[in-house]
Amino acid sequence: MSELSTSELRRLDLTLLLVFLGLVRHRKSLDVAAELGLTQSAISQSLKRLRDIFQDDLFLRRPHGMEPTATAMALEAPVAAAVDALRGALGAARTFDPATAAGLVRVAALDAEQAVLIPPLVAKLRHLAPGLTLSVLPLGRGAAVDALTEGRADLVLGYVWDLPDAISGEPIYEESFQVAGRAEVLPDAPRIDLDAYCDADHVLISPGGDLRGVVDDQLQAIGRSRRVILGLPAFLPALAAVAASGALVTLPARLAAAFASGFGLVTAEPPIPVRTFPVSVFWHRRNDTDPRTLWIRKQLREV
Repeated sequence: MSELSTSELRRLDLTLLLVFLGLVRHRKSLDVAAELGLTQSAISQSLKRLRDIFQDDLFLRRPHGMEPTATAMALEAPVAAAVDALRGALGAARTFDPATAAGLVRVAALDAEQAVLIPPLVAKLRHLAPGLTLSVLPLGRGAAVDALTEGRADLVLGYVWDLPDAISGEPIYEESFQVAGRAEVLPDAPRIDLDAYCDADHVLISPGGDLRGVVDDQLQAIGRSRRVILGLPAFLPALAAVAASGALVTLPARLAAAFASGFGLVTAEPPIPVRTFPVSVFWHRRNDTDPRTLWIRKQLREV
C-alpha cells in the first residue's frame, strides 16, 4: 500500500478510524455499532469509505464474523497510535495540573488590585503551581479590555462597565470605602462627622488625572464640597502623602485595612454613603473553558 495523498487523508475522519479499530477488535459490525452508538447502515457506509480510501477490502466476511486482511492488520497499530495521540492531546487540552504546569500568566490590574489580590495570588502560585510566572500589566478598564481582546492579557482584575460581548467576568468581592488619615486628624476614628470631613484637606486617587471623584458627586448632591490638594494615580503613594501632609484620603476598604497602619494612619467610616462596587475577574470568551484560566479564577476567589 502506497502512502496516502493529502486528498485521501482529507476523506478520513475520526469516526472512520474508530469504526476500523472496532472491527479489528470485535470482528462483528453489530458489536461495533453498539459500542459507538451507530446504526448498522452507518457501519456499512463507513466500511465502504474505508475500502475506497485504502484500496483494499480490509475485512472479509466469514461465518464467524469479519476477518481482517493483511492490510488491515498492518494498519491497526499506526491507526491505534494516531487515535490514542489525538485522545491524549484533547484530554490534555481539557485538564490542568498546577504542579507540572509552566508558562506565563499575564494579568492586567491597577494598583488597588495589584496590592490586595496579587500578593496572596502569587503566594498560592508559588506553592501550588511553581512553574507558572505571573506578569502584571498596569492597565485598567478600556486598555485592559483591549489587552484581553488582542491576547496581550489572560485576565483582568478590577471594575469594568459596558463589557463587550466577547468578554466574560465574575465578581470576586464587593468593595466599599474607608477614610484614612493621621490620628490627630481623625480623633474620633472609626468615625468622622461630615463637617470635619469637609473641612479637611483631601488627597484624591485618580488614574486619569481628574480632581473629582464619586465622593465629590455625593457631596454635591447634599450641597457640600471638599478641598482636594493633591491628585495621584496610585493608592500607596497617596497613603504616603496623607501621612506626610495631614490630609485625608478616601480609598477602598480592603486597601485601607491592609496598608493604612503601615503608614501610621487610622481609618474611619465615610460620613456619607458611598456606593460600593464589585471587584471582578474578566477573561475573553475564547477562554471560557480553558482549564488554566478556570483554575486561576478559582484561586482568585479563594484569596
